[in-house]
Amino acid sequence: MYFNEKFFIIILSLISIFTLSSSAFALTNVKGEEIIILKDEPNNSPLPASLEEEVDLTATHSFEPAKSLWLRINNGYKITQEPSKKALKRLNRHEQWYASHPEYFARMIHRSEKYLYHIVNEVEKRNMPMEIALLPMIESAFNPLAKSRSRAVGLWQFISSTGKLYGLEQDWWRDERQSVLDSTDAALDYLEKLYGEFGSWELALAGYNCGEGCVSRQIKKNKSRGRPADFYNLNVPLETRNYVPKLLAIKNIIQDPTKYGLNLQDIYDQPYFAEVEVPDQIDIEVVTRFADIPLEEFQLLNAEHKRPTIKSMHGDSQVVLLPTYSVEKFNLNLFEKKEPLTNWTVYKPTKGERVKLIAKKFGVDWRVLARVNQISGNERMSSKSIMIIPKHEDAATRFPTSSGGLIDYTTIETHHIEKGETLGEIASQYGVTVKEIMEFNELRSDRIRAGDIIDIPK
Repeated sequence: MYFNEKFFIIILSLISIFTLSSSAFALTNVKGEEIIILKDEPNNSPLPASLEEEVDLTATHSFEPAKSLWLRINNGYKITQEPSKKALKRLNRHEQWYASHPEYFARMIHRSEKYLYHIVNEVEKRNMPMEIALLPMIESAFNPLAKSRSRAVGLWQFISSTGKLYGLEQDWWRDERQSVLDSTDAALDYLEKLYGEFGSWELALAGYNCGEGCVSRQIKKNKSRGRPADFYNLNVPLETRNYVPKLLAIKNIIQDPTKYGLNLQDIYDQPYFAEVEVPDQIDIEVVTRFADIPLEEFQLLNAEHKRPTIKSMHGDSQVVLLPTYSVEKFNLNLFEKKEPLTNWTVYKPTKGERVKLIAKKFGVDWRVLARVNQISGNERMSSKSIMIIPKHEDAATRFPTSSGGLIDYTTIETHHIEKGETLGEIASQYGVTVKEIMEFNELRSDRIRAGDIIDIPK
C-alpha cells in the first residue's frame, strides 16, 4: 500500500508527539539518506533568553547531581601546584574583582551556557584538566564574536597565524577561528602540544597567552642561572603573570560561589546545540526561519559565517549548529520545503570589473551590492574576487549587515584591555561614554589594567 508524501509526514509527526517513550524518529531527506529527528524532551534546556534581558542575580539555585554541569567540572580539576605568594595576591585580587562585579560575572556565566557542555566533553575526552574548560572566561568571556586590538577573535582568541597553523581556515566565506567546534579542537590541540613541550599545565597556559617562544626563553634563562623554571618563577609579561591566577580565581569561585557572595546559574549536563546537516548552499535567513530561532541565536552558534548565504567549498552538504529544541522543526521544514533554499547567486567577477557595472549586469542597485559584499561602489575586482548577487531586491533587506560581521551583537561587545589603553580611548572607539562603561561594568574608578576584559554597552 502506498501513501503520498504529505500523509507520511503527518503520520510521523503524530508518532513523535504521542510516543513519549521514544526520543527520536527517522525521515528520509532529499538525497534519499536517513535523518534522525530529535523529539523535544521535557527536561531540555529552556529557550535561550535574549542577552538583553536582565539576569536574575538574586535567585538561589539547588544543584541536582544528574543535571548540573558544574559538578562534572568541579570533579575534574587537576592543577594542584601551590601558587607563589605574589601569585596568590594576584589570585585574591581577581577573586575580589569578580565578587565586586556580580552583573559582569552573571552575564559571562549566562553566555557560557551555549558552549560549556561541548567544551567539557572535549576536555574530558582528552583527559585534560577541567580548568581548561573555563579558559574562555578569561579569553573572551564566552563571547564568540569577541575581537581584541591584536586581531585575535573567537571564544579562544586565536590570531590569524596561529589559527592557520592549527587548521582554522579564514577565507571570504568564513573564519573558523569563530567556529565553536573548530576553534575548540584547535585550542585543545595547541594546549596539548604546549603541555608536551613544557611538562606542566601552568607553563602550557603561559605559552598559550604569550607564545611558546616567550616561555622557552625564560625557562632557558632561569636554568642557566640555576633558578627554578616553573611558571611562578619565570619573568614573563605582566598579563601572563596574571593569566594563571585569574583562571584559578574563576575556578575557586565556581567551586564555592556563596563564599564570594555570588549566585551561579545552573547549567544542565546536556547539550545545548546539535550538529545539523544542510545542503551545499542555503541562506542563513532560511535556516533561522525553518528552525524558528532568532538571527542572533544562529550567529552566536555559527559566528564563523560571514555572508548571508552559507556555501560549501566542496559542493557537498555541510553542518550548522542549532539549539537542540529547534532541530526537529528545522528537519521537518527542510523535508517539506516548497521554496528555493537560497536567494543569492555566487558570482566570480573578471579582473578589473567594477561594482556598478556588475550591478547593472544583474539589474540590482549598486549600493545594495556594495553593502552586502562590504566593498566600495568604485572598487575594481581582482581575479580572486567573489561576490554574492541578490536574485531579487527583497533578499538584501533580510540581511542586516554591520561592519565586520553578519549582524550587530545587539546586547554587548567584549573588549580586551591592551597595554597603554585608557578608558577614554576605549569609550571613543565604541562611541559610548566613559560613564556608561563604568556603570555597565560597575567600575569604581576609570583606572583599568591590561589583560582585563570589559563589556561595552550598546
